[in-house]
Amino acid sequence: MFPGDYNKNPFIVIWELTRACELKCLHCRAEAQYRRHPMELSFEEGKKLIDEIYSMNNPMLVFTGGDPLMREDVFEIAKHAIEKGVRVSMTPSATPNVTKKAMEKAKEVGLSRWAFSLDGHSAEIHDHFRGTSGSFDLTMNAINYLHELQMPVQINTVISKYNVDHLEEMAELIQELDCVLWSVFFLVPTGRGQEKDMISPVEHEKVFQWLYDLSKKVSFDIKTTAAQHYRRVVIQNKMREKISASKGTDIHYGDALKQGATGQIDGLGRAPKGVNDGNGFVFISHTGDVFPSGLLPVKAGNVRETPLSEIYRESDIFKSLRNPDMYKGKCGVCEFKHVCGGSRSRAYAMTGDYLESEPYCVYVPKELRKKKAQ
Repeated sequence: MFPGDYNKNPFIVIWELTRACELKCLHCRAEAQYRRHPMELSFEEGKKLIDEIYSMNNPMLVFTGGDPLMREDVFEIAKHAIEKGVRVSMTPSATPNVTKKAMEKAKEVGLSRWAFSLDGHSAEIHDHFRGTSGSFDLTMNAINYLHELQMPVQINTVISKYNVDHLEEMAELIQELDCVLWSVFFLVPTGRGQEKDMISPVEHEKVFQWLYDLSKKVSFDIKTTAAQHYRRVVIQNKMREKISASKGTDIHYGDALKQGATGQIDGLGRAPKGVNDGNGFVFISHTGDVFPSGLLPVKAGNVRETPLSEIYRESDIFKSLRNPDMYKGKCGVCEFKHVCGGSRSRAYAMTGDYLESEPYCVYVPKELRKKKAQ
């Protein structure tokens, strides 16, 4: 059920079950460690948290990490959520923990979908990015397991300077792997992620256009993360297409989220309206700290001390992020600010101010163009 008012309820909740992970990914937001933290939310605390999440109009819940499979009770936690009626998906790391037995258990408890990261079409590119030799082969084997179990497969890819020249090959691989959704992340320099690993603003725009063109001819759906300005590119393209088809120029934001093969809003993919950090989105850390997203490390509270609903609805941090009129610079005057808003995470990472302009957007708003012309 869609929580239409993001001031009241999020569309998606990410819970970092643990920061323990066997991989050493170059971009790791969590700067994952090999061992679990002694202050992680307990099983009982996790059940209480899930009950509260459900009470917020039952948003989607994603288990992330680190590696969720590093918690022995992960499937018990998932079972509690699923029996309550929460839609749950999981993003485990491609390590030896991903066994066929673990996947069978996931299917048994009713997990909706598994998502695996694949950051290159070859072992050379992927393993370099993931910092672990053999990760590519483990991922491919895991995907084959999921197909055998007839579980939907989602692939997550982080776009960086290491793979931007091989996106055509990546798209071909996603197609071959018969995935339902390609979730494309654009690097934010936080955690282990570095500015030097990012693609340029112009490259962002080129990749956005390429993704839009790709979305019209592939069988899988495409979703972007930390790329709010992709919505603007979609809208601009749809406006041009309507003009060329002589059907008028009206374009609704919902249309921008219905690209791809199915033309429908995906229950575990795209939101019915624009989600941004703290605006339809909330992240809970392994120790219960609450952030607008995992990529925006500005703490708004802790679920051990304050109910999640209160933090999400009443925190000054979250409230400001849900008010585009508070955005600064060109984002503040942009005609797309209510449907795009730029990545608040990237703005914070690059400027120290989460209300500043998206620093990797090349678009010049109409208002600024008018001033320049005067």
